[in-house]
Amino acid sequence: MKVILKSDVSKLGKAGSLVEVSDGHARNFLIPRGLAIEATPGKLNEWKNEQARLKAKDEKDRAQALTLQKTLQGKSITVEGKAGENGKLFGSITAAQIAEALETQHGLKDFDRRNIKLDDTIKQPGNFPISLKLYPGIQADMTLTVKAAQ
Repeated sequence: MKVILKSDVSKLGKAGSLVEVSDGHARNFLIPRGLAIEATPGKLNEWKNEQARLKAKDEKDRAQALTLQKTLQGKSITVEGKAGENGKLFGSITAAQIAEALETQHGLKDFDRRNIKLDDTIKQPGNFPISLKLYPGIQADMTLTVKAAQ
């Protein structure tokens, strides 16, 4: 029996996938628990339309990420941090501060700070390499310039 999974089922598939299971497993376990629905011709048609829509959205998001990568690749961001007399920063530069600088300096709105990869904690002024994850498999490498503000 073919079923469309409504949620992830281990060793079977992810939500939204079409799988072939035994009749007993579908009728006694998957369907009563709300994990799957039977793949009738009408449901299969809806599923195919949804898969086509998701694929088009995915291609659009990938194209946007590639154009964003071209504009950001190799650019730099400047962040100021409070520093003491010896030049060492009070605290460290965080991903949230970098995300805020991306918005103000490059107009990148609502960039998730979890997609910013720092090699190490930044506790002193200087230039540091950072990576921005734009899409799975697509990232932009940038330079972070940290300046000391007194």
